[in-house]
Amino acid sequence: MATTATPATATATSTATTSEKKKPVFVKVESLKPGTHGHNLTVKVVESNTVKATGGGSRGGRVSASLNSRAPPRISECLIGDETGCILFTARNEQVDLMKPGATVILRNAKIDMFKGSMRLAVDKWGRVEVTEPADIAVNDQNNLSLVEYELVNVDE
Repeated sequence: MATTATPATATATSTATTSEKKKPVFVKVESLKPGTHGHNLTVKVVESNTVKATGGGSRGGRVSASLNSRAPPRISECLIGDETGCILFTARNEQVDLMKPGATVILRNAKIDMFKGSMRLAVDKWGRVEVTEPADIAVNDQNNLSLVEYELVNVDE
């Protein structure tokens, strides 16, 4: 009597091989390009500047604590970097508390946002910001990628 593989065993073996997680690939700041995402970086926070919280609360000019108990969003622009360069990181809400000057942080699944023609690094709800043990990173502030202006050009063929 010949044995044949049933679809149930075939799918069990294929899910076992795909459930293994890939090791994260860490990149350096100088390799960041506009419009890219999925970056993992280990960087040092050089400085952190709180940006004025905008709106968040009232609608139509009325302020009502019972209708909208959410606090206005906290946003901070932090200069972060490694030995290859630096870039501005936009920290939102809970991330603001983690981005203290001198701290070493790991950014997972970071993306590049464009703001007024220059690059900003950000981590949204699909990523993670975690503080790690202090590392001896000499930040190269001569190569600030946020100072480079980009312009969208349409190419006609």
